[in-house]
Amino acid sequence: MIDKKVVVVATGGTIAMKYDPEKDGLVPACTGEDLAAAVPELANVAPLEFIQFSNIASPAMTPQNMWDLHIKLEEVLARDDVAGAIVTHGTDTLEETSYFLDLLHNGPKPIVTTAAMRGAGDTSPDGPMNILSAVRTAASSQAVGLGVMVCLNETLHAPAEVTKTHSANPATFQSPWWGPIGYVDSDRVVIRRKPLNVVRFAPKTLTARVDLIKCMTGSTRDYIDFAVSQGCQGIVIEGFGRGNVPPGMVPGIEDAVKAGVAVVLTTRTPGGRVLDVYGYPGSVTDTRRAGLAMGGEISAAKARLKLMIALSEEPNLATDRNALEKIFDI
Repeated sequence: MIDKKVVVVATGGTIAMKYDPEKDGLVPACTGEDLAAAVPELANVAPLEFIQFSNIASPAMTPQNMWDLHIKLEEVLARDDVAGAIVTHGTDTLEETSYFLDLLHNGPKPIVTTAAMRGAGDTSPDGPMNILSAVRTAASSQAVGLGVMVCLNETLHAPAEVTKTHSANPATFQSPWWGPIGYVDSDRVVIRRKPLNVVRFAPKTLTARVDLIKCMTGSTRDYIDFAVSQGCQGIVIEGFGRGNVPPGMVPGIEDAVKAGVAVVLTTRTPGGRVLDVYGYPGSVTDTRRAGLAMGGEISAAKARLKLMIALSEEPNLATDRNALEKIFDI
């Protein structure tokens, strides 16, 4: 057991829910203290401190919530009596919040996010073991300097790589192509690799609006024009394959870029980079000519958050395609 504290920051999610017969479904019901009380082994890991940040289902999480959570975590981790922190969260947007926090966390102390696929009142809930593993990780010297980690099923993932792959199975969180960075054993935390090319930011506040548009067969410029009309500073487009889009979107992309809106292209595939290898209308070669930036290999949802943070720190990036590609295509 270590002397310094691990702070448990509870935000809600299935991990903190129980069945309500009146509403005929799982609803928020447990505090962070309630969750920890179900895991007696925590007393042998580290002293705990609890912060009830929120108690919401994770689809209700917003970028501003994430920003406020970041501020709270950095405030807590600045204390000398704290070794690390864990965040309990819903699974639906866990990867987004984890990635958002990781983009902003520059200190050496670990932040470990965790969740559960089964409610606290369900048969064989997975929350207690996930919390125990997360606290063990946050208390471990092996986790120092690794930024934010996602911990479920005793497995540790990098936020940029992890995704929820199944709507109900407890083994839902996977890192396609790259795999986990480590795992939590009964006696210690084992780290097998460290994430590379992590870019971090330090905006003073979250100001930029960024919209996300998913390509469909037959898509035109309509959604792009709408996003621009709403005053967004950036647009992330989720393309097909290597990042190719329906030709009808290209004039809208070009006009958005001319209007000073940053446009970043991602792919709907779970692996591989966006790249200008084709030359037909709607290809990445075509859209790059229109001023669009290639977004590398992160998901569209994560690219949106990254662009939001980047533009909040440096609004001039919206008109610098080459600089955007250095940030995204790493």
